[in-house]
Amino acid sequence: MRPRPPIKGRGIFSGTGLIITGLAATLAALIYPIWSYADRSGTGVDVLNAETVPTRFGPLSALDRDFVTKVRLAGLWELPAGRQAQQKGTTPAVRTAGQHLVEGHAFLDERVRDVASQLGLALPNEPTDQQQERLATLNAAQGVSYDREFANILRRAHGDVFTLVAQVRASTRNSLVRALADDANTTVLDHITVLEATGYVDFDALARDMAAAGTPPLTRSPAPPGPTTDPGPVVPLTPPSSPSPTYSLPPPATDPPPGIPGGS
Repeated sequence: MRPRPPIKGRGIFSGTGLIITGLAATLAALIYPIWSYADRSGTGVDVLNAETVPTRFGPLSALDRDFVTKVRLAGLWELPAGRQAQQKGTTPAVRTAGQHLVEGHAFLDERVRDVASQLGLALPNEPTDQQQERLATLNAAQGVSYDREFANILRRAHGDVFTLVAQVRASTRNSLVRALADDANTTVLDHITVLEATGYVDFDALARDMAAAGTPPLTRSPAPPGPTTDPGPVVPLTPPSSPSPTYSLPPPATDPPPGIPGGS
């Protein structure tokens, strides 16, 4: 049987088809990442938009609401700790630090209750389990051991919240939250200063603890509750105080007490 002669143009059409198919696949590969990114959820901006609610004072994000809650929670345990330090502290510097905690958190509690009321946010009336454990540790300590526990537990707690205050102050779009962050920043920095002035803060241990904590895992927690028409009653920590705390800082400690790293 004689071989069938080739059909003219078949090779040309076949090559052209391959080229077109290749170009289409390349174009799809270029377009897909753009489409998939624009369509996907879970990005930082998506989360911000999904968890932000409008208010007459500006958008209120989940981070804003978490901050307002934590300001209240800080006062629920740090103010009692300050009162206790005024009674159990064995040095004037420790007792002065306790006074600063009492006055500072009485002032912040008035501010945070006012902010929460205007935003319609519910606030807790009890400290967290971790905060109650810290108070239990302080309740059990006595003498110099108490001074040391008080200074280091409170200094670590204030260091943790200092980062949150800075983040909220830098990013919030809500004018009430911004003003509260200003007050919290001033108060927290003052408390850090007076706690360090006791001479009992172990900076080496503090640095090791913070390094060991590392970067927290990237897990998404539920958004804090949003504004409500009836946020419920919030029990004041103390009777209304003066518009702002007034006190002078204690002199810096130049000679740590015996038993403290660097002391005699």
